[in-house]
Amino acid sequence: MNTEIIGFTDWLKTAPGRYLMSWERANFDEAVSDIFGYHAMQLGLPEFNGLQTNRMPHKWLASTSELPQGPFLQPDESASPRTFAGSVSSPRVALVCASEALPFPENSLDLVVLPHTLEISSDPHATLREVARVLVPEGRVVISGFNPTSLWGLRQRRGHFYQRLGYDDMFLPKTGEFIGYWRLRDWLRLLDFEVESGRFGCYRPALTSQKWLDRFDWMDGAGERWWPILGAVYFLVAVKRVRGVRLLEPAWKTRKAPGAAPVAVVNKEPVTRAKPQA
Repeated sequence: MNTEIIGFTDWLKTAPGRYLMSWERANFDEAVSDIFGYHAMQLGLPEFNGLQTNRMPHKWLASTSELPQGPFLQPDESASPRTFAGSVSSPRVALVCASEALPFPENSLDLVVLPHTLEISSDPHATLREVARVLVPEGRVVISGFNPTSLWGLRQRRGHFYQRLGYDDMFLPKTGEFIGYWRLRDWLRLLDFEVESGRFGCYRPALTSQKWLDRFDWMDGAGERWWPILGAVYFLVAVKRVRGVRLLEPAWKTRKAPGAAPVAVVNKEPVTRAKPQA
């Protein structure tokens, strides 16, 4: 596949791109559906709605480039980050900003989703630090990314080798640096995140034809069982932990049942005194 002029958005329309997005769609929908709060934000990849099943009243989309129009994108000029604390008429508000400088107050978002955002970012470290800043304690970040240790990653490294020889045989778009799963976990740990769940997916070979991808559909089930960490994409959910902070629970959960007072028992049987020995 020649991706010299193909970007990430166009690549998603190809057969492997649709295959990847189908897997990620199912995982994002499952992960964010049960995360509750008031404010959720998706950073990057505006063509993909990672907050589709989330029920928070205020949803934001932040992008570093011009936003194309679509069903998820409903820019509302009257709603801006300055009115973030107030009510927003549209639950889907689009913003154009730098990923390293999000226009949100500290500890203000309950959920942030990053679909392939870190590997596209020019400074993934700064982007992740900014996400940690805007998340509330116990807030969650949901991340997806390409796995360099996979058949797709191997095909991409081969493409880089041929590129140095003057040939263009890239399989994936020419995005930034791919971040390994365990490397990302180390970054999250340094920012006081705790990985709540993680998994890999898309085990079929790096093929460009839908027909051949369908022929290798058996590899998805086999991969999850026999080589689970070699999927083409990884997906994880992490929770922001703050030391010394404890969430308050409802009173009915913490209230202890009153202990029963001791009751004196009266013995109704007559007491028989022993006669003294003569």
